[in-house]
Amino acid sequence: MIEQTITPVTHDLGQFEVRRAIPSRERTMVGPFIFVDQFGPAQLDIGGGMDVRPHPHINLATVTWLFEGAIDHRDSLGTFATIRPGQVNLMTAGRGIVHSERSPQEERDKGARLYGMQTWLALPDGQEEIAPAFEAQIDLPVVEDQCAKAIVIMGELWGKRAQTTTHADTIYADVVLAASGALPIEAEADERAVMLVGGEAGVDGRPLVLYELTVLAPGVQMTLSSERGGRVMLLGGEAFATKRHVWWNFVSSDRERIRAARDAWTRGEFPKVPGDDKEFIPIPEQPKTVSYP
Repeated sequence: MIEQTITPVTHDLGQFEVRRAIPSRERTMVGPFIFVDQFGPAQLDIGGGMDVRPHPHINLATVTWLFEGAIDHRDSLGTFATIRPGQVNLMTAGRGIVHSERSPQEERDKGARLYGMQTWLALPDGQEEIAPAFEAQIDLPVVEDQCAKAIVIMGELWGKRAQTTTHADTIYADVVLAASGALPIEAEADERAVMLVGGEAGVDGRPLVLYELTVLAPGVQMTLSSERGGRVMLLGGEAFATKRHVWWNFVSSDRERIRAARDAWTRGEFPKVPGDDKEFIPIPEQPKTVSYP
């Protein structure tokens, strides 16, 4: 029933923590998901906030989902969007994009709350160099009864499909269980995983560990349940057969493409972010390097 469990690496950023489940030594992808971060919950000091300076991406799509708080997104396409709970931000990097993420001023003024998920999806073969794009979706399908509510963020689950763009077969959902709540997990996806992000819950009676990524065996019907209430993220989709490489903020099936992107960022050849072009994140001395499979 359980194929693998992965304990995330926790990064303390001062006023809040980020927990990175994949990529890891144990596993680097679940379906198209090649990067899974969970952050918060955290209450930041008044005047403080998230400040992720402009930085580049290639050959991937980023997905931001919040439980609490708000984040201002700006990118080199000229996009400005404030993400809030219930809205999914999907940024497709394709052949290249630059973006920044910062707490809005109104959040800083009252003491920003931060609690949510940041994930990356590798783009499939033949689509890695598509045109960059951005979309924010608010009208997402909901499946619920008296004791369970699930928002379908991406893909099709429980007979409902989100209008969020998917480049490969993808499933992604936010499941909130009240006391004694239960919800079946469909078995059609090649690869699936769940992460308990609040409260308590289990899969077919096996307790989930908070923030641990639990990879489920393929093709097996299972049920999420909770005695006292909990929140679980469900993610996965199409298994990739072609090797993917991760170097810093770049993902690609081609190492040379990553080297070219690194050199282009160093030379300042990526486009600027309108409204946030006074600073940027430089190439780190020792970025994380991962290959899959």
